[in-house]
Amino acid sequence: MKVILMQDVKGKGKKGQMLEISDGYARNFLLPRKLAVEATPDAINTMRMNDKATQERIAREKAEALAVSKQLREMTVTVACKGGGAGRLFGSVTNQEIADALAKQGIKLDKRKINIAEPIKNVGTYTVTCKLGYEISAPLTVKIEEA
Repeated sequence: MKVILMQDVKGKGKKGQMLEISDGYARNFLLPRKLAVEATPDAINTMRMNDKATQERIAREKAEALAVSKQLREMTVTVACKGGGAGRLFGSVTNQEIADALAKQGIKLDKRKINIAEPIKNVGTYTVTCKLGYEISAPLTVKIEEA
């Protein structure tokens, strides 16, 4: 019997995959638990349409990530922090402060996607890495000023 999995099934396959499995396993386990549906022509067509929509969404998200990557490479973000003089800061600059500075310039980026290699504790210019998904990352120049 051919079925289309509605959820991941350990040892069988992933969600959205079409499998040929035994009739008993399908009727007694997968179908009653709604882990799969029978592969009728209508269900197969729906599966293909969902796959196509997923591919289009992924392509759109990749294009957006590339556009944001290009913007971030050319951009310099300025963050003002309290300092104790002589170029030292009280504490360090966090991902959230950089994300807030980016939001002021019109780019919404989650703080978890900003990777600071080493803590920023002094005034100056630093480079941080922004991971945008789909293995796309961009360097961002951050200028730290004493407030």
